[in-house]
Amino acid sequence: MAERPVLYGFNGSTYVRTLRCVMNAKGIAYDQVPVNVLAGEPRSPEHLARHPFGKVPVLDIDGRRIRETSAICRYLEETRPEPPVMPDMPGDRARMNEAISLTDSYGYGALVGVAGYHLFPDFIGGKDELARERALGIAGVYMRTIAELKGADDWIAGDRPGLAEYFLGPILFYVMLTEDGGRVLSDPGMRDWWDRLSAHEPFSATAPDLG
Repeated sequence: MAERPVLYGFNGSTYVRTLRCVMNAKGIAYDQVPVNVLAGEPRSPEHLARHPFGKVPVLDIDGRRIRETSAICRYLEETRPEPPVMPDMPGDRARMNEAISLTDSYGYGALVGVAGYHLFPDFIGGKDELARERALGIAGVYMRTIAELKGADDWIAGDRPGLAEYFLGPILFYVMLTEDGGRVLSDPGMRDWWDRLSAHEPFSATAPDLG
């Protein structure tokens, strides 16, 4: 029997949740070794041997080690294609890739800045009101761009949830715990999208324990 995959990373990490959503959606059983970002554990010598830049997640699977969330998710899609988490049509795949790139490049920093101000200020260098407003401004541009990509569809890149949701949703989850949630998610179509995603089992089942 093949060894179960091993996921390194703790459930509070948004990118770890991205990967857990994919593995949940595909029904992939795995073992998990917590690596707590807030406690500085990714900088430990043990984890730096897994990822030289001290990032999570890392996945050991099929006799190989894969770093970086996008690479891991695409490997899983290629080796375990059912059910798919990527769209079938090239145009929709382009939307998905654009949404993920926007999330990585602009959305993540802005949304974490907003959420961190309220929930984990020490992690982002303390409460800075000017930084919060800057983050809200960037988040607004980012969310409007995602709404434009989604258009009238139920999901960001077509007719089913997938990687675009799994990259954005875990970050937005924290923002929606704060008083700025309504400001960030002001677009009615995106609010409806959030309600659908919140009820989507691979996403809801991977919510971090906030206790």
